[in-house]
Amino acid sequence: MNETVARMHESGVVAVLRGVEPDVVLNVAEALREGGVTAMEVTMGSPRSLEALETLAGHYDGQDVVVGAGTVLDEATARHAHLAGAAFVVSPTFDRGVVEACNRYGVAVAPGVATPTEALDAFEAGADVCKVFPASTYGPGYLSSLRGPLPQIPLMPTGGIGPDNAAAYVEAGAELVGAGSSLVPDDALEREDWAAITARAEELVRAVEGARD
Repeated sequence: MNETVARMHESGVVAVLRGVEPDVVLNVAEALREGGVTAMEVTMGSPRSLEALETLAGHYDGQDVVVGAGTVLDEATARHAHLAGAAFVVSPTFDRGVVEACNRYGVAVAPGVATPTEALDAFEAGADVCKVFPASTYGPGYLSSLRGPLPQIPLMPTGGIGPDNAAAYVEAGAELVGAGSSLVPDDALEREDWAAITARAEELVRAVEGARD
């Protein structure tokens, strides 16, 4: 397990920051950090997503927060994310070029998978973690079945994960979980209610840590 993956595992939760603008991304990140979430991905695809990623990565360089890029669909975006400071890359799908680019530049990579074949192909191609997505479609039981024959592959269910079900996924074998709207809901973001985001982070981290004990 490389250092970045170890830090992601230590956090237990990877926060998915989708559509968070550069001018508030540090406020959101600090709220999450205060709640115990120390791994965060800025999703790509928005006009200013690389700017937000660069802001976050620069601010936390050498600190306890590890910053990555999410929704990376191709090799070029993976490279741009690396240059912007991403320590890890997450994708909704498995693209061999993305995995190879991340391996080339020393960036941890978590491609999206849904089947045992996809998980094994991604892992053998060089994935550090496999993102089981969308987790809500399959549920904890499926994750447990996936992990049974493939215990060597670290799994990160993402999609529909919150405090009410995170423990079930961890107990089913998840190394860590990814969470977006349950941590940073649109209404809290619009109100700039950073305390609400901290409270949500604390609740989710408690659920994950409790299931790990």
